[in-house]
Amino acid sequence: MIEVRAPGKVVLLGEYAVLDGAPALVAAVDRGVRCVVEPGGAAVRIDAPDTRFVGPALDRADAPPGHYRFSAWNAPQTATKAGLGSSAAAVVAAVVAARAAAGQPHRPTQVWRDALAVHQQVQGGGSGIDIAASTFGGVTRFRSGHVTAERMGDLHDRLSVIWSGQSAATGPRVQTYLAWRDPARERFVAWSTAIVDNWRDDPIAAVADAARLLAEADARAGLGWWCDAYAPVLQLARARGGAAKPSGAGGGDILIALFPDRDRKASFEAACLAQGATPLGVALADGAHRVHNVDEGAP
Repeated sequence: MIEVRAPGKVVLLGEYAVLDGAPALVAAVDRGVRCVVEPGGAAVRIDAPDTRFVGPALDRADAPPGHYRFSAWNAPQTATKAGLGSSAAAVVAAVVAARAAAGQPHRPTQVWRDALAVHQQVQGGGSGIDIAASTFGGVTRFRSGHVTAERMGDLHDRLSVIWSGQSAATGPRVQTYLAWRDPARERFVAWSTAIVDNWRDDPIAAVADAARLLAEADARAGLGWWCDAYAPVLQLARARGGAAKPSGAGGGDILIALFPDRDRKASFEAACLAQGATPLGVALADGAHRVHNVDEGAP
């Protein structure tokens, strides 16, 4: 038996502008997709909640015959989908599992190319930032398909990921952004680039600046980025010397928050719970990989 785990993602900075070739920062987190393979038989058999992505991914990677079972890995305890990039994680898990079942070496760059092609074909586009996070893991800087690792030190101790309490569709918001024809879009991309480039100087200020920039773009383009559930989370973060912002296309799903130390992060998360927002307790994760010493009952 073969087991593969592929992480999900949270976008730290650079949403929307990444579609125009601007840089973004993304972190891989330990909420993703698991694929267990029982090799053998005469055909590829798939068990999955949704085969739209994993079927083409197994085809692309020339998966050998076997039973490929997909399930959530360490799924967040939320009422609906949280917005952590599960479709991208499923594609990456499928490609890695197929290659492992065929006895091929794990080559992240090849996985990246195959998974990106499938995800963009099925989804109808996208920057590929979620595929990059799931493939390479850790924190990466992503720009126009180029991925470089970022060393973020104690980021895990200071980063909080919060579920807003409602799910949101990414596709319509992306299409609205792409249809935005205004010189303000060029200024938005330039400012977003500057925020990402200056991230290391003051990460908390970068998060706050990005939140303000996205709010301005939303006001001009009508992205549907804001939802009322965000307001108390942003306020709670500011009150503790931190900053928060929605992660991804907005309209719901998740927010990230960053603090000077773990004590203020803990205080923030306790306050969020009291107000009905859910800390997800995620950890940074390695890229998609085969799990050895497989325990069939492992989560």
